[in-house]
Amino acid sequence: MRSGAMSGNSKPVGQDVSKKDAHQEEFADIDMKAPETEKAAVAIQSQFRKFQSKKKQEVKS
Repeated sequence: MRSGAMSGNSKPVGQDVSKKDAHQEEFADIDMKAPETEKAAVAIQSQFRKFQSKKKQEVKS
């Protein structure tokens, strides 16, 4: 995975890679059916739901 800020020109020199191809290439090594991936997804979703719930409560106040 990439980290940090991306520059305006993210294409490798000499290659014409579309954004979709670059995205698929970046995540091609993630096994979406692995139990660890599922557990991570559930944990992320749980935290996001808590965040949304807290955000919603703050708006009501």
